[in-house]
Amino acid sequence: MTDRTATPTHTVLLRGGEVHSPADPFATAMVVERGHIAWVGSEGAADAFAPGVDEVVDLGGALVTPAFTDAHVHATSTGLALTGLDLSTARSLAEALDLVRAYAARRPADRVLLGHGWDAARWPERRAPRRSELDEAAGGRPLYLSRVDVHSAVVTTALLDLVPHVHPHGDDEPLTKDDHHAVRRAALDALTPSQRAEAQRAALDRAASLGIGSVHECGGPEISSPEDFAGLLALAAERPGPRVHGYWADRDLVLARELGAVGAAGDLFVDGALGSHTACLHAPYADAAHTGTGYLDAAEVAAHVAACTEEGLQAGFHAIGDAAVTAVVEGVRAAAEKVGLDRVRAARHRVEHAEMMTPQTIAAFAELGLTASVQPAFDAAWGGEDGMYADRLGAERARTLNPYAAMLKAGVPLAFGSDAPVTPLDPWGTVRAAALHRTPEHRISVRAAFAAHTRGGWRALGRDDAGILVPGAPADYAVWQTGELVVQAPDDRVARWSTDPRSGTPGLPDLSPGGELPVCLKTVVGGREVFVRPQG
Repeated sequence: MTDRTATPTHTVLLRGGEVHSPADPFATAMVVERGHIAWVGSEGAADAFAPGVDEVVDLGGALVTPAFTDAHVHATSTGLALTGLDLSTARSLAEALDLVRAYAARRPADRVLLGHGWDAARWPERRAPRRSELDEAAGGRPLYLSRVDVHSAVVTTALLDLVPHVHPHGDDEPLTKDDHHAVRRAALDALTPSQRAEAQRAALDRAASLGIGSVHECGGPEISSPEDFAGLLALAAERPGPRVHGYWADRDLVLARELGAVGAAGDLFVDGALGSHTACLHAPYADAAHTGTGYLDAAEVAAHVAACTEEGLQAGFHAIGDAAVTAVVEGVRAAAEKVGLDRVRAARHRVEHAEMMTPQTIAAFAELGLTASVQPAFDAAWGGEDGMYADRLGAERARTLNPYAAMLKAGVPLAFGSDAPVTPLDPWGTVRAAALHRTPEHRISVRAAFAAHTRGGWRALGRDDAGILVPGAPADYAVWQTGELVVQAPDDRVARWSTDPRSGTPGLPDLSPGGELPVCLKTVVGGREVFVRPQG
């Protein structure tokens, strides 16, 4: 039997395109050998390689870049959003209920109906579906609908019957915290193994079709299950597709190692989310008389970081609110005092989301070597004067969120992701969102954003030799159909664009607002094609 995941042994010369490489800013050709980049250079030099390779690929002017790394995904949930009920396009509560009715009618054999993506903040009714409304729409069947941030959900009475220890306080409030975790587990436990595998394949295939060569799966006992996590890693190992690096959000380090996780990290919750009023803040919400929810304190963070550092594992936490980020910083600093700052920095522990940063916590991230695993699409979806952030925090606090420029200037390593299915897999859209941040002073250059979404994800894993097209690097790359390449830098007023080749900087696609994003023609991982766009 042929091993479909084995490293290819043939040598390929790609030529006649634009190769994005710091090794040669004017490169048009590249040689791939045994799953790695062997050479990058000009057309003239490519002539000398052509007779000695097994295959020559004419790029026809296409752009070749490193494949993207999505540093925060939930593959099964992403796949279920692709194969299940997607409410992200619902323009009203009434439309959402109509979509539930139609979906229930199409899936008569499903033991549980799963949906995702509703956002009452965008609906004219400005409220979540009531349980009685969902009972009617689903025909009395078990139904789980997670909010867009996946930190709360609405369910039917039939699903609650599967979790008798959950007692909601009313008919019209979404479930949060432990109640939400319990109903989510019940819904996912009702999936068959074949349904789960179908969803995982759908997610990985979608990623490959978008030029994503690696994903960081953020699993954990409050998010998925050990079976789900192990099943995804096994699936990724047995079929060509994006690389999957698994993070298991648990303080049980033995289990994390047994599951094959690269870190006891990811969505190890220090707090919740702003949309669900569960992010932990120093000052109360603008639209609620409380400061959210904290799940771990600084002492618990310190104990986990110290234990992971001693065991040679990455630690990491989900922290969104400013009080949660402060707890992480205080905890990591306490761990550094115990096991040594150099060891903590070398471990490259990470923080997911890190949205409400201050100058003090930014400086602490740089001092402690913490990687910020962030999602620029959050700002695109919820930033701005009229967005959800402003609703929850008031305009002044909302303007401080996701300060990428300040983080980069301070030396904080950034790794970009989607948190799919919270926001879709969309790498070029993510790069554009960072370059066109709704708060101008937080914008970064397209070049810096692209690096955070390619090399940044590899560096977050502790790998400095990948995510870049230079000799010796893994041959993880994507081929793109795109327009003119430009060099862009951020400006306080407007984005400045240049096509001047004298800059000596490799160009990238023009990501101006409203323009078409590049189309992925091919994705290659370790020298093996994992996606080829059909002709025509």
